[in-house]
Amino acid sequence: MDANRGTGTDSVQVPAAVRTLAILRYLAAQARPVTAGAIGRDLAIPRSSLYHLLTTLEREGFVAHVSPPGRYELGVAAFELGSAYQRQAGLERLGRPLLARLVARTGCTGHLGILDDTEVVYLVREDPRDPLPLITEVGVRLPAHLTASGRCLLAARSLLPVEATYSHRTALTSRTGRGPKGLTNLRRQLVLDRRRGWSLEDGEVTEGFASIAAAARSHGQRPAASIGLTFPSERLDEPARAELATEVVRTADRLTARLRGWSAATRTAPSVTASPDRWQVTVGTPASGADDGEAGHDRADQDEPQSGEPDQDHQ
Repeated sequence: MDANRGTGTDSVQVPAAVRTLAILRYLAAQARPVTAGAIGRDLAIPRSSLYHLLTTLEREGFVAHVSPPGRYELGVAAFELGSAYQRQAGLERLGRPLLARLVARTGCTGHLGILDDTEVVYLVREDPRDPLPLITEVGVRLPAHLTASGRCLLAARSLLPVEATYSHRTALTSRTGRGPKGLTNLRRQLVLDRRRGWSLEDGEVTEGFASIAAAARSHGQRPAASIGLTFPSERLDEPARAELATEVVRTADRLTARLRGWSAATRTAPSVTASPDRWQVTVGTPASGADDGEAGHDRADQDEPQSGEPDQDHQ
């Protein structure tokens, strides 16, 4: 790729703008932070020009300099810009019907959220027939490290930028006395969440309530939004929570497919054993809804087992 080559006659007149956009596109396509040398080599940008551009982009928040390895990745401003576009282009429109069906099947309160630096912002809330007294209304911001919605999005990012974001914090805020106390605790939690593919918080946001969430990804496998469910803590034991996580992951994967990220068929839902008195879900198999067209996603949604509502004890 040559960042000095424009796509039209006008672009030749503003080489700095062309190179800036090329850097952002390049970083967006990377699975992990990259060195300035790799950027300059792959984009054919002179070293002096590259560092001037990277310094400006970092100052404006569009690029993050991960230290000490000296690597770069997209910054918060780029994420905010992408999140704004996704909201305008249909993130809520695509996610709401999937979340509504998930809530109808499980009887839990559903949320769709995005990450904004160290906070999670709730864009959509879907309530069951009997709404729960929760603080997570649309537009509410909460510390990402305390919420399942925030932690699943943090876990879906690479570890270095997450550590850089939280490195200046000697202690993490708490609402109920529970949750990660510092970066070491948060790192351990995110490693666990990343390994299993979903996050759980219990009583960290509101006493007596627990939440499970999984990340949906956009292009380049970047975390775009969280799909989460909240329920009274005492109503679901550990096996039931694992089954609920399966449902959450499946819905997040369907949203991923609709956002044209990596196919939902490439991710396997957590493997659990469904007992006869629990939800009748298909477990341990790739999530459906991986067709590339909207018709395929809608067909996959319609094919979901409708017998999967929890019994009254789990509501």
